[in-house]
Amino acid sequence: MMNKNEKGFVLPLALLVLVVMSIMAATLVTITSKDHAANNRKDSNQQAFYAAESGIAVAKQDMIDRKKIITTSATVRMDRDLRFCKASFFPNVRSDLFPGLVYHRKNLSEYIDAVLESDEAKRLGKFSFETIITFSPDSDGNIASNKSSAKKKPGTNQVYYTIYSCGCNAEKEKCDPEKNIIIPLEAVVTLVE
Repeated sequence: MMNKNEKGFVLPLALLVLVVMSIMAATLVTITSKDHAANNRKDSNQQAFYAAESGIAVAKQDMIDRKKIITTSATVRMDRDLRFCKASFFPNVRSDLFPGLVYHRKNLSEYIDAVLESDEAKRLGKFSFETIITFSPDSDGNIASNKSSAKKKPGTNQVYYTIYSCGCNAEKEKCDPEKNIIIPLEAVVTLVE
């Protein structure tokens, strides 16, 4: 026999359990989607870093192939002539004016051999790099205007060159420093003649 005070106890309990389970599920979905977005950002940052490293490798190979890399007095304005690699990314550079400049802009899929599967080549095509090879700046951030006044390795006649490279998480034509992830790297090298 049912007591008059025990009306509908199971229904509110079931609704309470349903609400608690719904809140838990929504929280789990939110946490999972945030983790997924964070992993995607981390992967994009890492690929842009690898793109910048690839740019340095391309520039080094170019220097080896050419032997005498910077021989002209031509100048290029880094901030005007390059799409996404800007002078402000490199704290030791005082000006965006580079004498005798050699630069590259490539998608990663252009640099890495075509032996990759088409899906991987397509994915790598979404990342790009720009590199600039110039004389290394002095302690004030000024870059020599010619090889004879460039910074040299002590005790030798070997000129220091700096390779500035920026990796981007977009194709070379679409990369925008205001919207995309840009990873700047630099390497100081000498060319043994």
